[in-house]
Amino acid sequence: MRPPGHCHPEAYRDEQEQRQHTRECRNRDRYDDQKGGDEVSFGDFGLQVTSPGWITSRQIEAARVAISRSVKKLGKIYVRVFPDHPVTKKPAETRMGTGKGGVEGWIAVVRPGRVIFEVEGVSIEIAKEAFHRAHHKLTVKTQLIARESVL
Repeated sequence: MRPPGHCHPEAYRDEQEQRQHTRECRNRDRYDDQKGGDEVSFGDFGLQVTSPGWITSRQIEAARVAISRSVKKLGKIYVRVFPDHPVTKKPAETRMGTGKGGVEGWIAVVRPGRVIFEVEGVSIEIAKEAFHRAHHKLTVKTQLIARESVL
């Protein structure tokens, strides 16, 4: 792109607007709301994601264990996400080229609104405590939601 003094000011302004418009469109769909899985379907209370991000299989398992320790044998736990997206990584200090790296782990891509865990058969106090513990195991922001019939 030429500096401002080398072309007609009107044409330069159009180029600037066009570039800005292109930039606006980048990464926008990452912040769109979830297209499904955004309601409590199986249990009474759910843990809903409020920010976009990745959740690894290790994080899902750690959060599930934290919930099950709080709920104990009183209720039932539903895991509504599955890490079906492979993440690759090349070894450290490797030269460029030689193909794509090996599979390092598995992730679930979540958008705002997605319900990732549900519990049933427990009181709201126990659900709050369980989801609070699970929230600390995850890298995305979350909130507790309830089915309409429960409230």
